[in-house]
Amino acid sequence: MGGETSSKPRKVNNGIVAAVCLAFFTGMVGMAYAAVPLYKMFCQVTGYGGTTQRAEKQYAGRVLDRDITIRFDANTNGIPWQFEPVARSVTIKIGATAQAHYSATNKFDRAITGRASFNVQPEMAGAYFNKVECFCFTDTTLKPGETLDMPVVFYVDPDIVNVPELKDLKTITLSYTMFPVEKKQPVASSAPAAGSSNKVPDSEASLGG
Repeated sequence: MGGETSSKPRKVNNGIVAAVCLAFFTGMVGMAYAAVPLYKMFCQVTGYGGTTQRAEKQYAGRVLDRDITIRFDANTNGIPWQFEPVARSVTIKIGATAQAHYSATNKFDRAITGRASFNVQPEMAGAYFNKVECFCFTDTTLKPGETLDMPVVFYVDPDIVNVPELKDLKTITLSYTMFPVEKKQPVASSAPAAGSSNKVPDSEASLGG
């Protein structure tokens, strides 16, 4: 009898431990999913990793009598687009608002959706490169052969000259990489009905197939 009585607290304790472990595991999974958007937000606020700043105003408030050259770079990763800057570089005054243009052309035989990520080199300059308008992290769908002009409006914060490591900086490189965005096709329309056309739906699921 005594052995049966002592086993009850053990069962209760084991249940508590199991519940705590489950709660901890669930919390860790939730933190893992939240880490990506939180890291992205952190980078955009601080400029960490060459991520440019989100400009809350369209102008720096002051323009320095000093030139800086902005170089533009474009890359694609798994998307059949021709993606490139219209001009490879522009020289502006630090603090002046400027506009550059990228061009994207869908070279595939069906509509493709793309999304661009970006960074700045040198990385430390990301905190002082302010984008007023940008196409980054926005889904863009292009029809076969369609070309789209993609502008970006920006300025370099004059406070960059107060940073010892950046005070003599002459060139900043803004780089974009375009990725495909896969869109799941509804189950109801996954197979064409009898007698319907053979037109391929606007989906990237079968890209390259």
